[in-house]
Amino acid sequence: TDTAGQLLVTVGENHDRLHSEAAFAMLCGVSPIPASSGKTTRHRLNRGGDRQANAALYRVVLCRLRWDPRTRAYMERRTQDGLSKKEIIRCLKRYIARELYRIITSNDQEHVA
Repeated sequence: TDTAGQLLVTVGENHDRLHSEAAFAMLCGVSPIPASSGKTTRHRLNRGGDRQANAALYRVVLCRLRWDPRTRAYMERRTQDGLSKKEIIRCLKRYIARELYRIITSNDQEHVA
């Protein structure tokens, strides 16, 4: 409940300020930032945004890695692609932020109609 509560606090009462799922990801601090060097193309996590929301997404990722078979399969697949565990967790946090944005905006549309 702490995790869900923190994410709701981050969104706030004004959901209209979130014009896209990328804006929500930036608000939560899970938008990727290019950190490439030479021939290596990498992204790192955004250090800005709401750190507590970022920590809440991290807790969600850890729970999913432990219990969700789809997330475990994703971890295996991306490990075989050569990504590190940190990079995979970064990708998963972004994916979860995308899912949450869809849930938040779909609830807003239901209340308007």
